[in-house]
Amino acid sequence: MPQDSKQNDLAAYSAPNGPLDDVNVRLLTELHANPRVTMSALARRVGMSAPAVTERVQRMERAGVITGYQLNVAPEALGLPVAAFTRIRPTPGQLPRVAKLAAELPQVSECHRITGEDCFLVKIHAPTVADLETILDRFAPHGQTTTSIVVSTPVPPRPLPVPTQAPYPPHPPHPPRPSGPPRPSAGPSEEGKPPPEERKPPQDQAS
Repeated sequence: MPQDSKQNDLAAYSAPNGPLDDVNVRLLTELHANPRVTMSALARRVGMSAPAVTERVQRMERAGVITGYQLNVAPEALGLPVAAFTRIRPTPGQLPRVAKLAAELPQVSECHRITGEDCFLVKIHAPTVADLETILDRFAPHGQTTTSIVVSTPVPPRPLPVPTQAPYPPHPPHPPRPSGPPRPSAGPSEEGKPPPEERKPPQDQAS
């Protein structure tokens, strides 16, 4: 399946000595700083050719290392100044319907399956608190909701930190094998045999 293939590719980037090498780390750092940078400008910053950089970026996109380049717009500019996080505890048999409803509502910007007594954590945006209540009423037939309205955001959404170097050191090279014909066997091992008895010099017998 394509999803399984992408998971395998992503696992390869996380494996020791995988493709997330120092060059790819530098590329991710530059793309974090400016996602709109052109491939030619990115190539100049890392000291590579544009085709080589393009191929590396495309491979990371196909593997799911780079999941997208998104545009962040202030919710207030869209007329949605009220934000809230809602925990949802579905009633028996309603779990798939809650997930489906969250995917259908455009006011839901995030939906996470979580552990604990509640099953879902969703982020909702609305013009007013009254509109927020209307959205929550859509979930009410499917389970219990607990909502917290966002007052401020000291840490807004931000990219994850990119390591300063590849996350795994390369494996040390294997020692070269000796060339030439095989050496003859040294015979059975002497290990485990008792030490030979010490011979004492003969003593003169008294006449």
